[in-house]
Amino acid sequence: MAEANTNTSWAGDTFGTTWMHETLIKMLRWIDVRIIYAFVAVFVVPVTLIVSPGARVIYHYFRRVWKFSVLKSVGATYRNHYIFSQVIIDRFAIWSGKKYNISVEGEEVFQRLDSQPEGFVQLSAHVGNYEVAGYHLSSKLKRFNALVFSGEKATVMENRNRMFADRNMRMISSCVDMSHIFELDNALTSGEIVSMPADRMLGSTKSVTKEFLGLPAKFPLGPFNIATMRGYNVIAVNVVKVKWNAYAIRVVDLPYDKEASRREQVAQLSEAYVRELERVVRKYPYQWFNFHEFWEEPKA
Repeated sequence: MAEANTNTSWAGDTFGTTWMHETLIKMLRWIDVRIIYAFVAVFVVPVTLIVSPGARVIYHYFRRVWKFSVLKSVGATYRNHYIFSQVIIDRFAIWSGKKYNISVEGEEVFQRLDSQPEGFVQLSAHVGNYEVAGYHLSSKLKRFNALVFSGEKATVMENRNRMFADRNMRMISSCVDMSHIFELDNALTSGEIVSMPADRMLGSTKSVTKEFLGLPAKFPLGPFNIATMRGYNVIAVNVVKVKWNAYAIRVVDLPYDKEASRREQVAQLSEAYVRELERVVRKYPYQWFNFHEFWEEPKA
């Protein structure tokens, strides 16, 4: 059932100024990434835990969802922020030219859909480092269209554009007037690939409530509506950090009955997506990077 979402979303932009970003990229061309990890662990993460509202949100996540003790939740919150900082640093390291080991499970699913004339939808989540997928899962046959947050820093967008320049990729910024929906629909009807996050609101307030990790949570209705508009095939792609220099990509087909009513199609597709996301988060609970109150408050 669709309903309005009253949660306040995290802005989603990368911390820091243009000068800080450019300096970090230059440093990473010469410095081992683990040196930056160590600096962040000692000097940045502790401060972030004190001043960032997201720290309290993640603490609630471990206390309420995983039912950790107070002390264990504090430690888990630190670990979550430390891994998140590594993920952000890794993005800049890749932009500086560093290489990471990447393994892929289910790449044949992507290749099968890529070889067909119809467009298809790729759903992502704010878990691990989804951007890594863009450096490996690229199409030689179709243009790849990624829906991104419109308020991201200019340095970040410039480096993404540079890295994706030879991969036939286009980034579509989310718009308050929802005009990005027409761009996404045009891309799909042209037989292209559309990538969207399906675990965070981007413009619209319409949502679908699903049980996620044992508690009711709101997911954006838009991605599932777009995918079922003309019965497109849908996959979920999640990328998690498995070692300091390695990531694992998992590609999974999300089936739904295309002959069912539109409402039932949305229900089936959203259920398939949430179950796959739940599987990933259960395996990698410290790589949940939604820094806003995701789960509904318990009713009195």
